[in-house]
Amino acid sequence: MTEINPIKTPLIRLSQGQLNLLETCPPQFQRVYLEQLAPPVSPEQYQKLSWGSQFHQLMQQGELGLPIDSLLAEDEELHHAINALKATAPELWQPQENTWREAEHTRQITFGGYVLTGVYDLLILEKSEAKIIDWKTYLQPEDSTKLALNWQTRLYLYLLAETTDYPLETLSMTYWFVKLPTQPKCLTFSYNQTQHEKTRQDLTKLLSQLDQWLEDYINDGVDFPHLCDCQTRCPYYAISEVNFHLKNLQKQDRLKSIDEIEEIAL
Repeated sequence: MTEINPIKTPLIRLSQGQLNLLETCPPQFQRVYLEQLAPPVSPEQYQKLSWGSQFHQLMQQGELGLPIDSLLAEDEELHHAINALKATAPELWQPQENTWREAEHTRQITFGGYVLTGVYDLLILEKSEAKIIDWKTYLQPEDSTKLALNWQTRLYLYLLAETTDYPLETLSMTYWFVKLPTQPKCLTFSYNQTQHEKTRQDLTKLLSQLDQWLEDYINDGVDFPHLCDCQTRCPYYAISEVNFHLKNLQKQDRLKSIDEIEEIAL
């Protein structure tokens, strides 16, 4: 495994969400994860997140064999969503022989001085194949290419490949989209050696950049840089530009003050 020169103690844990933000807008990664300055969640966002969290919890309890009927009776939308998923994909509730399953399963590896971690909504290990299942509480996207390139898909399959002996071609990840009022739909992504090597190369490059950005941030107070395509949508871009000009003005003031100091005769 390729090693990147580590400058972190202790190891920094990186999830798919952090990798996605780091790749799309490094300054937001800095604000959210290093400075703990995440923007407030709107009431509408909170409601969606809360519903999604409840759905995941109920699916986990069901996988553990715990009763959920009384909980479903309290929320008609959750009741319809889970029943629709059962009707569409009954095989998810019918464990096969010689199959190992676990909900909210965590996998992690050390890569380049960082800990890469993923939490699978459901992992199914069969004799000849391994399946990652992920519940999505929003509508299926029209462009599946973006989801294929998302770090959740790439990291989760990479972690499974690195921590099991299954042939890469027998690994898959399936997203189930359960948002009402539509019927549940799924997208499945397979895996192969070419994808695995590309993910390894991209991780090495991205984490090498993170090493440099962290070093500049810690030692010199330099903000993480904007990428050319993230400036138009980043809420911190204007702030970064103001800070950049302020730092330049402060530097110019310091130089001006030095120039005004009278030379001392020796």
